[in-house]
Amino acid sequence: MRSAVIVFPGTNRETDMVRALAAASGRQPSLVWHGESSLPPVDLVVLPGGFSYGDYLRCGAMAATSPIMRAVVAAAQKGTAVLGVCNGFQILCESGLLPGVLMRNASLKFVCRDVHMRVERASTIFTSACREGDVLRVPVAHAEGNYFADAETLDRLEGEGQVAFRYCTPDGEVTPAASPNGAARNIAGIYDAKRRVLGLMPHPEDATDPLHGGTDGVGLFKSLAAAFPAVLEVA
Repeated sequence: MRSAVIVFPGTNRETDMVRALAAASGRQPSLVWHGESSLPPVDLVVLPGGFSYGDYLRCGAMAATSPIMRAVVAAAQKGTAVLGVCNGFQILCESGLLPGVLMRNASLKFVCRDVHMRVERASTIFTSACREGDVLRVPVAHAEGNYFADAETLDRLEGEGQVAFRYCTPDGEVTPAASPNGAARNIAGIYDAKRRVLGLMPHPEDATDPLHGGTDGVGLFKSLAAAFPAVLEVA
């Protein structure tokens, strides 16, 4: 799997993401600075977590206008897989690749702790190593993770199978108390209509090693590696 991790001013999870991708695929991802105007040949583009541009204006709003995002949007429109985690999810929404917006947490406080999220669909390139209904324990670290969209958009996401993950209790029950941020319908992550773009607030890359305290995030990266097996390169 050939992958690229985009780095914006204020990104702080790129190294975590690179390690998770390399461990799953056996191939070192490329790091691409936001000021670049083109991407290397890749199967997957990742927008990692952090605080791009210091979260000024709106989270992800300034990063969405960076030169590299024109290339990311064009690649996504041609079918390249795109993953956005936390701030990356915010950027995907601000760039129009995903619907909705991430607002301030309902508590108005920064939340940094492990949460549980339920896999809503296992038949995607991001979740094929999981089973529908699996409950994953992964960390969150955000102040603006409250996913919001109008009722019509939410109904469409539900009806077309674009809800990827929901916050839940350890036994898989979806309750308001299980959400760390007040997200509409407990949504922790969504797909685009073709399920080639995924945005989620929790950090699976930080649940891929026993030293992290858990490995429930490994399945996402195994799924991607399986979707894009290594191709023999001919000189």
